[in-house]
Amino acid sequence: MEQKYYRMNIAGCERQLPLCKLNEELQIAGFVMFGDPELTTACAEELLKKAPPYDYMLTAEAKGIPLVHEMARLADNQRYFVARKYPKLYMTGIMEVTVHSITTDKEQTLYLDAADAELIRGKRILLVDDVVSLGESMHALEQLVNAAGGTVCGRMTVLAEGNAANRNDLIYLEKLPLFDKEGKEL
Repeated sequence: MEQKYYRMNIAGCERQLPLCKLNEELQIAGFVMFGDPELTTACAEELLKKAPPYDYMLTAEAKGIPLVHEMARLADNQRYFVARKYPKLYMTGIMEVTVHSITTDKEQTLYLDAADAELIRGKRILLVDDVVSLGESMHALEQLVNAAGGTVCGRMTVLAEGNAANRNDLIYLEKLPLFDKEGKEL
């Protein structure tokens, strides 16, 4: 079967996103910023223009890392946090939350170190991700912030996929449609 693509302009950058079969009836467009510094920087700049006031940013490992890193760099090398997929040896007093993302075939757990949680306590936290579809990963990040005693002040993403574009609590750059089994926009 020939690979189909969805062409879109994201923060002034033209990209071809490969269509990926999610199930027998539905396809999604694959969006990966890894290895694309032009796109990452452009998206970070545009998101920062829309960002509400915040103290720190938080993302989930792994696809949101280059984006949040570039946003932090552009915001005068501001510190940010990453909810990890696996606990690391250096982590103590680990906080955890379970999530099932649309792009992952199994349940995952996100972990936050107690040292990071201490810095989050009492602060305004901006949640950042590359794509929000069902919002499960974003919800998991919110649970971690709440457990740490922080306040979520905003939810940002590059692309809002499907019905996520209808959310009034999500700041995004572009809408990303879903596709039927033939590759037609829904």
